[in-house]
Amino acid sequence: MSFRTTSTDVDYVEDVAPGRGTLPPRAWYAASDAATLSLNGPWRLRLSATAGAEDDTFAAPGYDAGGWAEVSVPGHWVLQGHGAPIYTNVLYPFPVDPPHVPTENPTGDHLRVFDLPGDWPAGGDAVLRFDGVESCARVWLNGTELGEFKGSRLAHEFAVGGLLRPEGNVVAVRVHQWSAGSYLEDQDQWWLPGIFRDVTLLHRPEGAVQDFSVTSSYDHVTGTGTLRVDSDVPGRVTVPELDLDIETGSQVTLSVDPWTAETPRLYDAVLATAGERVPLRIGFRTVVLEDGLIKVNGTPILFKGVNRHEWHPETGRALDLETMREDVLLMKRHNINAVRTSHYPPHPAFLDLCDEYGLWVIDECDLETHGFGEQQWRDNPVDDDRWTPALLDRAERMVERDKNHPSIVFWSLGNEAGTGRGLTAMSEWIHGRDPSRLVHYEGDWSSRDTDVYSRMYAFHGETEEIGKRLDGGTGKRRELPFIQCEYAHAMGNGPGGLVDYQRLFETYDRLQGGFIWEWIDHGIVHEEFGYAYGGDFGEELHDGNFVCDGLIFPDRTPSPGLLEFKKVIEPVSFVGGTGSGTVTVTNKQDFADLSAFAFSWAFQVDGEEVASGPLEVPALAAGASADVKLPPVPSVDVPEGAETGWTVRAVLGADTLWGARGHEVAWGQVPVTERALPVLGAQVAPVVGPDGITLGPGVFDSRTGALLSIGAVPVTGGLKLDVWRATTDNDNGTEWHSGINYSELWRKSGLHRMRHRIDAVEVEGDALTVRTRVAPAAAEAGLATVYRWTSDGERLKLTVSVTPEGRWSVPLPRLGVRFGLPRTTDAVRWFGGGPLEAYPDTREASRIGAWESTVDALQTPYVYPQENGSRADVRRATLGGLQVEGDPEFWFTARRWTTEELDAARHRTDLVPGETVWVHLDHAAHGVGTQACGPRPLPQYELEAAPAEFSFVFTEGF
Repeated sequence: MSFRTTSTDVDYVEDVAPGRGTLPPRAWYAASDAATLSLNGPWRLRLSATAGAEDDTFAAPGYDAGGWAEVSVPGHWVLQGHGAPIYTNVLYPFPVDPPHVPTENPTGDHLRVFDLPGDWPAGGDAVLRFDGVESCARVWLNGTELGEFKGSRLAHEFAVGGLLRPEGNVVAVRVHQWSAGSYLEDQDQWWLPGIFRDVTLLHRPEGAVQDFSVTSSYDHVTGTGTLRVDSDVPGRVTVPELDLDIETGSQVTLSVDPWTAETPRLYDAVLATAGERVPLRIGFRTVVLEDGLIKVNGTPILFKGVNRHEWHPETGRALDLETMREDVLLMKRHNINAVRTSHYPPHPAFLDLCDEYGLWVIDECDLETHGFGEQQWRDNPVDDDRWTPALLDRAERMVERDKNHPSIVFWSLGNEAGTGRGLTAMSEWIHGRDPSRLVHYEGDWSSRDTDVYSRMYAFHGETEEIGKRLDGGTGKRRELPFIQCEYAHAMGNGPGGLVDYQRLFETYDRLQGGFIWEWIDHGIVHEEFGYAYGGDFGEELHDGNFVCDGLIFPDRTPSPGLLEFKKVIEPVSFVGGTGSGTVTVTNKQDFADLSAFAFSWAFQVDGEEVASGPLEVPALAAGASADVKLPPVPSVDVPEGAETGWTVRAVLGADTLWGARGHEVAWGQVPVTERALPVLGAQVAPVVGPDGITLGPGVFDSRTGALLSIGAVPVTGGLKLDVWRATTDNDNGTEWHSGINYSELWRKSGLHRMRHRIDAVEVEGDALTVRTRVAPAAAEAGLATVYRWTSDGERLKLTVSVTPEGRWSVPLPRLGVRFGLPRTTDAVRWFGGGPLEAYPDTREASRIGAWESTVDALQTPYVYPQENGSRADVRRATLGGLQVEGDPEFWFTARRWTTEELDAARHRTDLVPGETVWVHLDHAAHGVGTQACGPRPLPQYELEAAPAEFSFVFTEGF
């Protein structure tokens, strides 16, 4: 005899339907005069290993949950000591058998008991709203089941007015980590179950607003805006600033100031019905596809954007308002004008901030099925009619919730979900519902369902071909504008090549910019590691530190990459003018003139500012340029051979919402005179003695020729040629097109284990010459390296000559010398590029000046340790009692651990200061590129093995 049992209580978990019992989606607004009650705060939690482990008796009033754990809502239980997070980029962390999920399905029963406030209104109805729950929730109130829903990053509401009591209300929520909905949420992020957005009870008075739509277009020819507010209940709309009072459903046209990301003009208004007053913030703007371009208010726009996952290193995707505001302020202060809400609608309050501060928004649907790409998209839900209702539900909930935000210019169908009938259905519904915006989806290369040709990580050459409209494709696609919805992967040290992309965007009208991947490193605060990433929680499948790929670190400290991006996309450019003593100023904004900025000049001598003053710049219109006369060179003492130049700056002329008066938005430098290269005086001869070879202030080992000291400063490590660097995330990546992985190539070639052979130590005339060969084991290729030392008695000059021997088939990571100084070395001063690190393809933000730091502060604290901290174009550096001058300029790095120790580290906490400060003086360096997920360094940034000669002059006592 056989029998079969099933559990119908949890069948909904694997149901492809979006849910049941919820109210239709509607516009979200933060507040009205109707009563609300936040249910955020402490909740009780019982965690089970499977979906059906417990019955639903816990939802009944009077249930004793005193022995349960306590968690914070909003929050994720795995970040509050219950279970562990999982990070995957593409792979599903469960068998791909849609719509089924494993029996091992962590399930969190949540309970909250609450009383209604004493002033809670009588009558009317009430709504219980959940703004975000991952990934499937079943809800009860006072023992009555309300329904269940999927769509983790979307709002869901239940009507509950008839169930409320004055006291002792019990809201119960059963949350399943895995559900059929998980197949639609494979979004390159931590899998973090829980109630992670707000839970709110809203009173709905008789005659209250249920849903409303604001249509506010702008005619750039007439300078007028047209306003219409539609509501499901009749009411009136008042706009005091416009002296406007109209009925809902009526339309009015009048003179207004338009909304743009540069000038985010909002008009405060009120929608008043019989039962409620809802504050509105109205922005007038029109988005069209015209002449093959994306235009807002009649003007083509250029996206200078970022992709933004929601993240906090302690609370995950549970963000408070101030954290969201911090993101927006950081973006605005770094010249960013756009954000793609990868890969789901954000907390709706974030969109309020985008309206207020001014950011173009691509609002993306809560949809990604990337894991099906591993099986050539077989069984992909977006091409399976059974899933189409769930896809349409997600599209509808996004559009209806967010439709009244002027900042949103695109609806995006989702990300990396292949193609299929479900996406077409979503596109058709969105186009029909909201023709006032455009539709985006990167995976639709035919542009069948979209209004823009969108790609991710198109390399520079291909991007230029697209700009020239030589890329082929369907007839429709060739007529559409192009954006890079993801480019310049900001993982670790980088991204390189930003300025080269921006030049293309600014050259070809069809290229309307792009969005850096991505905004923030998703490191999780961890006692042992500092910040944890994939694999640090024992995951069976994970994608390591690929989750740390942002322009800001987990604590929201800007990375050098963000400073580089800020410089590359600055709204004003300064270059040497066409005439002597002039600078060409260009307004790179799309709409605003330069009247919001104040300009200044500074004159520098050897990097030190010696004079400054205001600079008169006309209020150039957007896109306009002018040659501006600089003042006469100041009458200051300029030492013979000093380098001089101008620095010109644009700053905010007055306080704004996002920045204080004086905040720098752009800068440029114009050289005047070049520095004199260091030259020795009358040279002295080396002296061979019992304790070594002495040459001026230098002492050398007489057998090996190794440098031992300069004056009283001991030198360790011998000062040797160095070609290795701790590989970066980009070095470790494999470029899609070529298959090149620099880390693998370099390690296979043995560049991380170079050996030094001494061929000769020669004392002849006024020079000490050490002839060596530097080469890896098991390879015939090498570098014939000659160190020639000379001195004038006080200064010590080293000239290094390098000649490749044999067959070199790989570029070098770096080319320079390395030596050690005592651990007491700390203060560092240099004249050259700064203040932050730079590499050959990330040096736009490197400003020539006189800088100072400590050795520790020179380090860039990437979550995953790697090569970092190099300063570019250094003329002179002083540290540890030594001054070093370069001929030519050099790259300078100093750190308290060796390259090998840095290369072996996996977390910041692995790096322990040693007894030596290791100094790198590099003649050249290999670019960093962005091939963790994008192109390798462009050819001009590769460091080929070629003959080279470079010099340094050392002086003691600085």
